[in-house]
Amino acid sequence: MSSRWKEPAEAIPPDLFLDAYSDDVRAAANRLRAVVKRTVPDVLERVRPGWRIIGYDLPIGRRSVYFAWVMPEPVHVHLGFVHGVFIDDPECRLEGAHLRLVSTRFVTFDLGDDIPEGAMEELTRRAAGIAALSREERFALMLDRDAAPAAVR
Repeated sequence: MSSRWKEPAEAIPPDLFLDAYSDDVRAAANRLRAVVKRTVPDVLERVRPGWRIIGYDLPIGRRSVYFAWVMPEPVHVHLGFVHGVFIDDPECRLEGAHLRLVSTRFVTFDLGDDIPEGAMEELTRRAAGIAALSREERFALMLDRDAAPAAVR
């Protein structure tokens, strides 16, 4: 039996999940979903109802790795990345360090905000690349980052 992710029989379609939100939240979430699916065409999308997110798994060989999410909330929508701490973010768009999150980072869009799709595609591309690394390779990234002078971090 393959360890590759398989959609549960009771899976909630993302569109049905988003029906619980306002038109503005739904529109922003759908734009972010499109960014992820356009950037990583073979991505596996599924609702994770316990977390109230639409999660994305990156197929890697015979397995998949959870790497990103779209999280709608009543007044904004987040695009998040599991290993976001490792993403090169020269424009400082990623949030979450202030929450003392171990490795996740996210971008928040308030209702009516312009979503810079090109920049979100680049962050998503970087996140997928990092998710495809082995645990050891990510650990080496962490050591390299921690060894860099503070002005470079």
